[in-house]
Amino acid sequence: MAELRTFSCGGGWQSIAALVLAARGQIDFRTFLMANVGNDSENPGTLRYYTEHAAPFAAANGLDLLLLDRHRKDGSIETIRQRIMTSNGSRQTIPVYLTNGKPGSRVCTREFKIDVLGVWLKAHGATPDNRATVAIGISVDEIARANPDKAMPYERLAYPLLDLGIRRADCPRIIRSARLPMPPKSSCDFCPMRKIPEWQHMQQHEPLRFTRACEVEDTINGHLARRGKPPVYLTRLGRPLRELSKGGTQLALYDDDDEGCDNGWCHT
Repeated sequence: MAELRTFSCGGGWQSIAALVLAARGQIDFRTFLMANVGNDSENPGTLRYYTEHAAPFAAANGLDLLLLDRHRKDGSIETIRQRIMTSNGSRQTIPVYLTNGKPGSRVCTREFKIDVLGVWLKAHGATPDNRATVAIGISVDEIARANPDKAMPYERLAYPLLDLGIRRADCPRIIRSARLPMPPKSSCDFCPMRKIPEWQHMQQHEPLRFTRACEVEDTINGHLARRGKPPVYLTRLGRPLRELSKGGTQLALYDDDDEGCDNGWCHT
């Protein structure tokens, strides 16, 4: 059986640069898989970029770029936001911050990205005895995120941007050389991994997205309150997201931590 080779596409700079490199034959991947966490969850700009730019470019260059949804057992599509808003607080899914400032468990990446791609891979022949090669768009400046040991039993991980010595700063040149615009950063509206300045930018420039994020936090805390449990937050500031601008912003401007999704499946 021929080796199954796919690229895990997050929709961001590294992934789109890899798409261009594949079109030029500089990396040996012809199938790009993009897990859709939900039309009500993902950055609308990322989904718009996929439809208007990435998918047409892939088709014009003989590449397969597939957008994959997570399906329930009954065949219906499940999104991260749907799960949070309808699970009565039993399945928070995202790594919300506890009152001590520590993040909770991160289920979203595994169940809405890795597992979604896994369903497709196994349906196309990937097994522990016939592993698929899955490329992830980690660049040289993020080399610490590369961890082949995190591969699922039916796959082996590859890092073609590392092999080519490509840094994140190289991606704009590669993307624009194909006459493509730069993609926005891919992330859920309510992702707790977002930096405080990014929350502030969303609040000022994308108020509808910011409101949706606040609704998620409010819903989670409403469920917790009814069970007598303390609140959780989408930031480390220890206060509701709706109050982000209260009390000044000086603290927020010094939030330089960039924990991100360190397995390479998000924000690439």
